[in-house]
Amino acid sequence: MKKLTPFLYCTLAAFAAVAPFYAAPPQAFAQQQPSLYHRLGGYDAIAAVTDDLLVRLIADPQLKRFFPGLSADSQQRLRQHFVDFLCSATGGPCLYLGRDMKTAHTGLKISEDDWSAVVKDLVATLDKFKVPEKEKNEVLGAVSGLKGDIVGR
Repeated sequence: MKKLTPFLYCTLAAFAAVAPFYAAPPQAFAQQQPSLYHRLGGYDAIAAVTDDLLVRLIADPQLKRFFPGLSADSQQRLRQHFVDFLCSATGGPCLYLGRDMKTAHTGLKISEDDWSAVVKDLVATLDKFKVPEKEKNEVLGAVSGLKGDIVGR
């Protein structure tokens, strides 16, 4: 029995570290708001939004100059980067493995007008999917934080 004593102490210490989590009243968990990722509809919804947005960006007269010459493979890779980035940025389980925004956009000479066109296309896509105003504003807020790393590079 004495040989189990250190094990028992370790077990109790480990449980003590997580006990506050288990001791929380159930209503505390119920009050937590789902992540933006879940409120947007999860992975499939983010992928659908991405697909629609990319079609808009490529067709936009202001922005189409950024997309010529992309092979089908490059287009698919760009799409997946968009999906992973949006999934991760909204609190989803995805891991974005692309370059940081400054590196990815350096040399593209993205102007304020280009930025405005992207935001306009994003709003049109979110409206098409009937994203509620609160969630739409959260997406736009998250995207607007990237502007300094994208515009003028």
